[in-house]
Amino acid sequence: MRVPKEGEFVSIQSYKHDGNLHRTWRDTMVLKTSEFSVIGVNDHTLVTESDGRRWVTREPAIVYFHKKYWFNVIAMIREKGVSYYCNLASPYLLDEEALKYIDYDLDIKVFPDGEKRLLDVDEYELHSKIMHYPQDTDFILKENVKILVDWINNGKGPFSPGYVDIWYDRYKQLSQK
Repeated sequence: MRVPKEGEFVSIQSYKHDGNLHRTWRDTMVLKTSEFSVIGVNDHTLVTESDGRRWVTREPAIVYFHKKYWFNVIAMIREKGVSYYCNLASPYLLDEEALKYIDYDLDIKVFPDGEKRLLDVDEYELHSKIMHYPQDTDFILKENVKILVDWINNGKGPFSPGYVDIWYDRYKQLSQK
């Protein structure tokens, strides 16, 4: 697979553990690729749900995917500050079609004031039973919740000071906004 270049667009496809397509983002602009990560931006991007429902993202968001960690991070740039939506998910893979990952239901939302909330625990428990999540996957996900909370608490990766501003400025340069 050819690695997308800065300024090119990729689709993102989120799947569930059973292989069913969960959600698709049509055009995500790539801001940076490295051996282990992809940073991009969604800005009024068309999203299609598995049931066919469509909607458009309301604000620009910097997206971060990694090949080692079992989470991805969406930093939503809003008037009241940056909110983070963190999906517990498989590491991504990139093929000719899209950037793909498996969504494992659990999410952490971080509000502009720093408040954190673990979301969708009930959905995770239900899907874990229905789709038979393996014990090792459950363990990996719970360990990655700890890593993610550490990143949030210590300003690492996408939570580091200036991260969102740097990548949003780069997006504006590339898109001439």
